[in-house]
Amino acid sequence: MTSPDRGVGAFRRLDLQVQRRLDGLLAGEHRGLRLGPGSEAEELVRYQPGDDVRRIDWNVTARAAQPQVWRTRADHALDTWLVLDETASMAFGTAFAEKGDLGDQLAAAVGLLTDGPGNRLGMLTFGLDGLTWTRPVTGRVAAQRALRPAAHRPRDGIPATGLAEALDALGRRHRRPGVRVVVSDLLDPAGRIERPFDWEPALRRLAARHDVVVLEVVDPRELELPDVGYLVLVDPETGRRRDVATGDPRLRARYAAAAAAQRTAVAAAIRACGAAHVCLRTDRDWVPELARAIRSRRLALARRRRVR
Repeated sequence: MTSPDRGVGAFRRLDLQVQRRLDGLLAGEHRGLRLGPGSEAEELVRYQPGDDVRRIDWNVTARAAQPQVWRTRADHALDTWLVLDETASMAFGTAFAEKGDLGDQLAAAVGLLTDGPGNRLGMLTFGLDGLTWTRPVTGRVAAQRALRPAAHRPRDGIPATGLAEALDALGRRHRRPGVRVVVSDLLDPAGRIERPFDWEPALRRLAARHDVVVLEVVDPRELELPDVGYLVLVDPETGRRRDVATGDPRLRARYAAAAAAQRTAVAAAIRACGAAHVCLRTDRDWVPELARAIRSRRLALARRRRVR
């Protein structure tokens, strides 16, 4: 398997894809929650000394015989944070790219999608070295950083910080409502495939305050075993080794069933936490899949607003 191209060329190609197929799907309008400086009229009140005379409504003033001025809803920049999984399990791939490479591309795509006047994207990575914070910058700058040539892939070993700790840290440190995007393979270092997962409470708390989207990264060889004879499998995080006879059809069937059960449990957990869930694979073109998921999400949000 060859590593995907990175750097300036990769950024330009991704930028073109986003503009053609994803532009405007995620950023949208981000309305303020209170009155304040802005551009959208919200409330008509009696003029008070110090109010902006340019916002006087002369028609209403003439009828009321008193000066009436429009108060505006405050405009706020979109506050976006991305949580990126850099544990050893992300350094695995058998198709077009490793899961870590796909994660970097998704981080860059999020940066391009949320790019706009005043908007900022911050990044939190977690893995063997614990938590690493990257200060918020413009979306395009964040996208370029995500696609820089990687100096190394995550080293083998149990991560010092997991997804649950990363989500909790983000929730405590940045409480202002905004968009939170999680990019991870959601694999448990201990091999847990059933609920409850340790990251569920943290994700539920995050989704209660923010608009959360979980981008799950999957490789096809994690879903089923090929019939290739005897294999020696090594867990990169725990170092455990196991000899596997992949020629046994019953073993392959049990593995596929366990993998399917894990996928179902993960999807149910994310849904129960109130977050959006998109599953993306290393052996497929992820751009149209992400576009379909975001369009569905926007339609659902629009229907929810009409109901209110």
